[in-house]
Amino acid sequence: MRLALISFHGCPVARLGEKDTGGMNVYVLNLANELGNLGHQVDVFTRYHDAKDPQIVELGSNVRVIHLSGGPLSETKEDLSLHTSSFAADLHEFISRESINYDLVHSHYWLSGKIASEISRICRIPHVSTFHTLAKTKLRARAGEKETFYRANVETEIMRSANTVLVLTDKEREDIRELYNVPSERITVIPAGVDTGRFNAEDKVTSRKRLHIPDKETILFVGRIEPIKGLDILIDALKTLSNSRDLQLIIVGGNLSGDKELIALRKQAEHLGISEMIDFRGSVEQSELKYYYSAADVFVLPSHYESFGLVALEAMACGTPVVASRVGGIPSFLDDGDTGYLIPWRCPEPFADKIEILLENPDLRAYMGKSAGLKAYQMNWSGIASRMATLYGTVIEEYDLRQAV
Repeated sequence: MRLALISFHGCPVARLGEKDTGGMNVYVLNLANELGNLGHQVDVFTRYHDAKDPQIVELGSNVRVIHLSGGPLSETKEDLSLHTSSFAADLHEFISRESINYDLVHSHYWLSGKIASEISRICRIPHVSTFHTLAKTKLRARAGEKETFYRANVETEIMRSANTVLVLTDKEREDIRELYNVPSERITVIPAGVDTGRFNAEDKVTSRKRLHIPDKETILFVGRIEPIKGLDILIDALKTLSNSRDLQLIIVGGNLSGDKELIALRKQAEHLGISEMIDFRGSVEQSELKYYYSAADVFVLPSHYESFGLVALEAMACGTPVVASRVGGIPSFLDDGDTGYLIPWRCPEPFADKIEILLENPDLRAYMGKSAGLKAYQMNWSGIASRMATLYGTVIEEYDLRQAV
């Protein structure tokens, strides 16, 4: 098959941990590479995110990333919808100029869905849509979240026009069915995967030396620095733990210069008197992430909402037990009491309690870490990509039959 993946605002080769780069970027990158390994030709279309970007980046066997203009490089995410029509026009022009006949287009996020709907109509090819996050679900997850009615309405239109809506978990399917009134039969569930070749356990002491992390009890968070990630909850939990333990919190992600949320978190830590216990590392290269996961005793993800929670699965692949919010897709792969703990309340005390249980019990920590690694190995990307290719084939066949009628 010849496949077009659209990830308008999230470039799969952008540096992870910075603003608007995270699990979706990793998802698209791994999906494209594994589909290429299966012999399919894959082009990933995204907007330029750096003036030095070449238009075409060869990722590997059968896979390219193609940059097109998508508004000013400094454009805010909130205003990117102003540029989806011009991006779609440029994409169609590229397709025409290169005389490419794609079999299917797969969009990622609602902005990409707008573009893919247009490409599907013009090129007469089926459209598979994955949202990764949804406006109505985010608004329900945390007070103070801001999402527009416009986004929610566009998401509804995309769901109605797409040939299938692909979600990562049963929970997301239920959310779409209930909040957007989409029949279950129009929704397909295929989970995300983890690159077990890239993410695997390294020696803890060696990893700490490599990263210049002091050799003491270590809690880790990896992800974007946003209010919905619940880092304020983790910092409050750290204050509780600091009364009886000598430990450290490593936070990976974000821009260390001028990020408003990071500044607020620093002020919170200073107010609590625990600034010296927190090491903000900023964004790091993906090749270094496995050493961070391996260096940690416990990985914590206190989010108010996660469509899937890929970083938790990556930590598990590196043999690190996880303490995470019972939200979104996380319960689909984190087995409470076996590979870590799920916390149903968005407050610091239960997080502190479960973190302390793991820190106090090295045998339990080792057992959960081993179970976590085994669970993650069962979700490697090669198997997920095979399921995805089967879905694409079915969608293409059904689309062709309808077109022939």
